[in-house]
Amino acid sequence: MEEAGTAWLGVDLGTQSVRVLLVTGDGTVLGRAAAPLRGRRAGVRHEQDPGDWWDAVCTASRAALRGLSRQRIGGLAVCGTSGTVLLADSAGRPVGQALMYDDGRAAEDADRARARGLVVQNAWGLPKALWLAREHGAGEGRAVRLMHQPDVIVARLTGTLPPTDASHALKTAYDVEHDTWPLAVFAELGLDAELLPDVVRPGTRIGEVCASAAERTGIPAGTPVVAGMTDGCAAQIASGALHEGSWNSVLGTTLVLKGAASRPVRDATGVVYNHRAPDGGWLPGGASSVGAGALAVYFPDAEPAALDRAAAAHEPASVIAYPLASPGERFPFLAPGATAFVLGSPASDADLWAALLQGVGFAERLCLDTLHFLGAPMDGTLTFTGGAARSPYWNQLRADILGRPARIPEETEPALGMAALAAHGTGAASTLAGAADGMVRVRTVVTPRPARTEPFAASYARLVGELERRGWLAAPVAAHARSRLDLGGTGS
Repeated sequence: MEEAGTAWLGVDLGTQSVRVLLVTGDGTVLGRAAAPLRGRRAGVRHEQDPGDWWDAVCTASRAALRGLSRQRIGGLAVCGTSGTVLLADSAGRPVGQALMYDDGRAAEDADRARARGLVVQNAWGLPKALWLAREHGAGEGRAVRLMHQPDVIVARLTGTLPPTDASHALKTAYDVEHDTWPLAVFAELGLDAELLPDVVRPGTRIGEVCASAAERTGIPAGTPVVAGMTDGCAAQIASGALHEGSWNSVLGTTLVLKGAASRPVRDATGVVYNHRAPDGGWLPGGASSVGAGALAVYFPDAEPAALDRAAAAHEPASVIAYPLASPGERFPFLAPGATAFVLGSPASDADLWAALLQGVGFAERLCLDTLHFLGAPMDGTLTFTGGAARSPYWNQLRADILGRPARIPEETEPALGMAALAAHGTGAASTLAGAADGMVRVRTVVTPRPARTEPFAASYARLVGELERRGWLAAPVAAHARSRLDLGGTGS
């Protein structure tokens, strides 16, 4: 059991900021802070300076812990963006810039990996690792180590070159089911095995905060550091969706769904992948390019609250939208050439806004129908998190479209998930689910209105048919989605 007065620190390395949260085992937030990050984008290129990550962690940590010098911190964990990789020297110092999770320069390397039987997407870590190794001459100069984003911070916190965690290694083609790198295939691809880090399961204790890091961050020296997980998994932990059949739907710029299962959800196309939970269970999920980011494309100067009120008169909208935030789709189907579309001419801005909100809800429903088609357990709770969960109207609309209730937690920061993982990894909670259950507080539960669910069925069926017609959605999945309309929702 945790000691009285103990709190846990979560660090989230996001795209635009680093966020730090100090929280007790019962979910009381004692301190929080954020520090901004900047990146460089040009076409498919997206880089960040790893040194900026450390500076931001130091700034945010000191701010979050200000006035709490006597607070006992039981441990910490760090999450980062999934698929962000870089190369480092033998001391763990980055060599060059980090390729961010959506950097698209390694598409040809992804094709090479897939040709050798690896299930990877273009922006995953492995293609970028191949690209970096070639560009920086790994094995011939200073670059001797592949690192994932949190590894950089853990190295600075502990003063040692750490192992990476299996969660971040997953998109670098680490086999989490058999706990091994696919070395034979890597050799065929020309990736030097000497570059590869050791891998440990998330929640493993991998060091403690050293004196120099304590001086920079304000985190007490000797604080245990445990291996973290990706930001998507961290958000799932922060939602409490860790019991079998439970799912977390994170709606921000894009849409991410992650659930809990006792066995992997098999999918040959790679749109669904499975993280290994610290306790040995599985966290299947997928990431879509549909999301709230599309709203800014159509309405760059929108006042969302006003448009939400106007959209209520358009249920369903007169047009059908598939609102991709960026070209290409990854889940619920894999279609690199997919583009956003609107079927028909909207009657007004409110009608188009309604169609976009509903289109995200339809995509969310199709994701859940696809998971059901693949045999994923679906009979647990559903939780809404992400920036879009701040819209009461959109929460209710999504619940109506899905035909199932959804929980809205008080605190949705991925950093909370890392605090829970730290509590579990240091032995304060026997299970990760138990740690999350203690920390996660549910603010409200949104209940679907059956009279509103049925009117959306025809629009959903039309969208499914259009996706199938374009060759993006496989016919068996489309047929399964249509068959489930008779069930009145997306439950079991």
